[in-house]
Amino acid sequence: MNTLPVAPVVRPPESSPWTVWTPLLVAIVLLAAAPTLGMSTFTQSLAIEMLTFSILALSLDILLGYTGLVSLGHAAFFAISGYAVAIISVRWTADLAVTFPLGIAIAAALALPVGWLSIRLSGFYFLMITFALAQMVFTAAFRWKRLTGGSDGILVPGPQLFGHPVLQSRAALYYFTLAVFAVACALMYWIIRSQFGRALVGIRENTRRMRALGYNVRRYKLVAFVIAALFGGVAGVLNAQLNLFVAPEAAHWSQSALVLVMVLIGGSGYFLGPIIGAIIVLGLQHWLSSYTEYWGLVLGLLFIVLITGAREGIVGIAAGLWRWQRRWAS
Repeated sequence: MNTLPVAPVVRPPESSPWTVWTPLLVAIVLLAAAPTLGMSTFTQSLAIEMLTFSILALSLDILLGYTGLVSLGHAAFFAISGYAVAIISVRWTADLAVTFPLGIAIAAALALPVGWLSIRLSGFYFLMITFALAQMVFTAAFRWKRLTGGSDGILVPGPQLFGHPVLQSRAALYYFTLAVFAVACALMYWIIRSQFGRALVGIRENTRRMRALGYNVRRYKLVAFVIAALFGGVAGVLNAQLNLFVAPEAAHWSQSALVLVMVLIGGSGYFLGPIIGAIIVLGLQHWLSSYTEYWGLVLGLLFIVLITGAREGIVGIAAGLWRWQRRWAS
């Protein structure tokens, strides 16, 4: 069998790994040192939430920024993994060695049939079918009270590891989340920089040409969909361990929309974009909510300004300014 040709695509916007990993590693080191320098418990909780949603936003960007698939139902996998952790912990075992991988595996397994159906559509129709399927998950979580607790949600027992309680303190959960974030970032970056990731960008840029070159476009889209759901499941497990509680709102379309806004504000297709978008959105939410209940209005205005004035997001603006400065200097 002949080897398929390398996808003739433009590389991701960050031309060098160092433009991604230098600021990312500096941030990870500073975050690792922060608790020893007096970081408060509240700030640790906020940082855990930002790291968790950064993983979720990055996983969505595998679909949006690199494959060109706009999903409005990505939070479904975030919720499914959280519910999986809660139900397994309540009915079987709270051992982290069991709940963590099983929660992720269940989200990825359910993404297989959902993705198989969804990828047969594109554009607005793909968005709508992911929205509909996510709302089915929300409805099931809301109505299936015997299993999920319904509108009351379900409490998650404290995690254990081989029979011993773990992650009991906020600092322990903080370092655990930071470690998972670092590993998830490394894996997702490796995926998008691989030949598989280049093929996804090729599909985004010119689907017909990729088919003509012999690529099974549907298979690539399905694998990308499952990978995105898997890392969305990682975020869901972390969120369940942070709050020790899961509710149907985790699967609601508004949660998916919020994550989509994070990606677009930060910069879709730029690896650092979803991370920066998650920090900005959650930071604004926590800061503005202490002053007004209309914090969403400010976020909406910011979103409108960025979409109309700079569709590449904040990282795209920074990258454009950097390129302009280099051309001017030369």
